[in-house]
Amino acid sequence: MTLDDVVAHCLAKPGAEETYPWGESELVCKVGGKAFAFIGLVEHTVGVKCGADAEDAAAWRERYPGDIAVSAYVGRYGWNRVDLTGAVPDDDLLELLDGSYDAVVATLPRSRRPKSEP
Repeated sequence: MTLDDVVAHCLAKPGAEETYPWGESELVCKVGGKAFAFIGLVEHTVGVKCGADAEDAAAWRERYPGDIAVSAYVGRYGWNRVDLTGAVPDDDLLELLDGSYDAVVATLPRSRRPKSEP
């Protein structure tokens, strides 16, 4: 997947919003005010929630050593950083993006969850 594909996939999610809290080099995709993807526009990386905690996220790092690493600052909460130029297949990347979005939506109060499609 290209960087543009990742951005388009994330922003197509119900309730997704595009933010740049740290400048133009990193796009943070949020839903209900909470981040579900940190997209490095210069480095071609994406930070995603990969489980409930660091132990859950470690399975992805073991599966793709060198292409998936612990995210700085939030890694202990189950976040990993994926190198988009690496060997992670598109299907797995989509699974990670969708799983991150779903995990964040599940923590939102009902009033902040996106409306589901009819």
